[in-house]
Amino acid sequence: MSLSPKDLTKLMGILDEENIDTPLDNLIKQLHKEFSSQDKFKVGLTLVLLLQQLDLLPHQVSRLIAMSMLYHLYPGEQFSSTPFASVFNQMLKPGDTLSTQDSKSLSSGHIPVLSQSESKFVASLIAFHGVEMLKQTPRQILEELYFTPISVGADQLTKFQLKLAESHAEFPSISKCGIPIILPDSDANKKIDSKKTLQKEIIENLIDGDPPLCSQNYRPEFLRLAPPLYDHPAGGLKWMPVTELSQFSPEYDVNMCVSNSAGAEARRLMRKAFTKVLTPQQQQHLSTELKKDPKLVYHIGLTPSKLPELVENNPLIAIEVLLKLMQSSQITEYFSVLVNMEMSLHSMEVVNRLTTTVDLPTEFVHLYISNCISTCETIKDRYMQNRLVRLVCVFLQSLIRNKIINVQELFIEVQAFCIEFSRIKEAAALFRLLKQLESGDVAGLNASTTKKNLDVS
Repeated sequence: MSLSPKDLTKLMGILDEENIDTPLDNLIKQLHKEFSSQDKFKVGLTLVLLLQQLDLLPHQVSRLIAMSMLYHLYPGEQFSSTPFASVFNQMLKPGDTLSTQDSKSLSSGHIPVLSQSESKFVASLIAFHGVEMLKQTPRQILEELYFTPISVGADQLTKFQLKLAESHAEFPSISKCGIPIILPDSDANKKIDSKKTLQKEIIENLIDGDPPLCSQNYRPEFLRLAPPLYDHPAGGLKWMPVTELSQFSPEYDVNMCVSNSAGAEARRLMRKAFTKVLTPQQQQHLSTELKKDPKLVYHIGLTPSKLPELVENNPLIAIEVLLKLMQSSQITEYFSVLVNMEMSLHSMEVVNRLTTTVDLPTEFVHLYISNCISTCETIKDRYMQNRLVRLVCVFLQSLIRNKIINVQELFIEVQAFCIEFSRIKEAAALFRLLKQLESGDVAGLNASTTKKNLDVS
């Protein structure tokens, strides 16, 4: 858990105040070149220690470089979920700014009070990721931030702090009340020969060992009251008088000690299914769990309001859960949401599969068809309009060929739709199909290939 003396020398070389005219992005690249991904956490602990102890990293340039490296230690990951995000949250606490360097007298264990330039720099990192600043040198940044006020994105900072609070909400309260075991030098102004060499030796001693001193905290002992003894009556314990054992038989709770991990995994996969496409293996696993326990579908977090998200991301899972909810008292609400959601290939796939599997209410199917036609007529984008018209035409042909709907009940509306978009090949084909039905050419209809699934790209 600690850096070797050789690695510490490399790190201190990057933090040296002589790098005042080196662009920050070059220093960050050097950091990732010198240290492997396995050493990131060790490097982060060392940087936090140096930032906490102002007498170990007194130069403002070094502190600026340390903050930049700590922020960019885990590239490609959401910063609020990285191990050292709470350090920056502590830096951003109201009142933690200082116009002078009178912060050496502060107690150890917390990030010392920041100068105005440092505070602005940290806020810029969190709010704007400091992309432009990384191209500058520490000297340029300090000069610019000292003389120029910076506009910090309050919304971005608030979002960062909320995400961090959510991730820390699960931590027990006892884990938040520790203090580091390192104390600062009470006389930081005394003159010491070879101060830089001594400073390096102190840092080596602090981070050497397993675990290193910089990662240890003192926490108060968590005391638990001893439970009181049972104060039984003077006559002893009360026993149930059993005269005939044949009157009683043992009863067992069959659910005791039975793992509920399957249900937990199904709920986890369903939460993921609302936001992203599941892999084939994940879909198969969720489907298997739903088949094992028919009642599990009522306990995996699906509600009518979440159905559109599930349909767009995982239509096959949506079909399966809707089929299992057919006997539910809420199925009408699910149908209502499905009818009124935005028309798409996935929503039509779900409706088409349901109509070929179960008998859906006629008014539901008719309302969905009317919604599809209305969407095609009102959309402004010509390319998207042509694509949606093709989808609707193939969808209607599938319903007609499978005898899901009685087209006579929607004949006028569908015919007007075909005439309006007669320039599109699929609309012309649907119009010919309507004319075959109108003329009674059932043989021609039966000779056509039955389509149970939509196949339009």
